[in-house]
Amino acid sequence: MASIVSLVNVEIWSDVVCPWCFIGKRRFEKAVARLREKGVTEPINVVFRAYQLDPTAPVGSPTPVVDAYAKKFGGTERAVQILNHVTKVAAEDDIEFNMDIALRANTILCHRALHWALVHHGSSVQNEFKEVLLKAYFTDGKDVGDIETVLACASSVGIDTELLRDSLYTNGGIDEVRQDFQSAIDMEISGVPCFVIDGRYMIPGAQDVDVFEQVLERVLSK
Repeated sequence: MASIVSLVNVEIWSDVVCPWCFIGKRRFEKAVARLREKGVTEPINVVFRAYQLDPTAPVGSPTPVVDAYAKKFGGTERAVQILNHVTKVAAEDDIEFNMDIALRANTILCHRALHWALVHHGSSVQNEFKEVLLKAYFTDGKDVGDIETVLACASSVGIDTELLRDSLYTNGGIDEVRQDFQSAIDMEISGVPCFVIDGRYMIPGAQDVDVFEQVLERVLSK
C-alpha cells in the first residue's frame, strides 16, 4: 500500500435509535482496527452527522420500542421478529441489545449535544459520547430524549455538563443539526448509517467488516 500523510475524513450520518447504526459503527471500528494491525498509521478522523429516523416522534413522550415498531411494521408479531433479528445480529458484533426495555424517543436533543461535543471537545470525544448514547438506548433502556439522561452520558466521557446544559436550554446547535439533515437530502441519503469518506466515497448501510476495510484501503492507496 502506498504511504500517504493526508488525513482521511469519515462523516457518518446516523441516528441514536437506529440498530444498524450501532452495528455499522462497530463494524467500521473493527475494519480500522484490522488496518492498524496491518501497520497502517494514516490518521482517520471520524465525525458523526445528524439524521433522524422519525423526526415526528413526540418530544418528552418516550414509548416502548416494540410499540413503535408495531405501528411502523404492521403489528406486534412482525415487530418482535425484527427486534429479535437485530438483537441476534448485534450480539454477533459484540453488542448487547435489550429491546424489551428500549424506549423510542425523539433524538433531536442527542444530535444537538453530539454537535456541541464535536465543536468543544473534538471528534474523539464525540465518538465516545455517541457510543455511550447508543448503549444507553439499546442496552440500558434509558430515555435518550431526556436532557438529564443526555447530560449523564456526556459527563461519563468528561464533557462539561453545565456548559452543555446551557447550550441545550438555549437551542444551541439546532441550526447546525438542521444543516446535517439538509446535507443528507442534498446527497440523497435516504437511510442510515451512511459513511462518506473524504466527501467522495459513500458506503450505505452496516456493511460487513471486509467491505469497510477494502474501501478504506482503496482510499488510502490513492
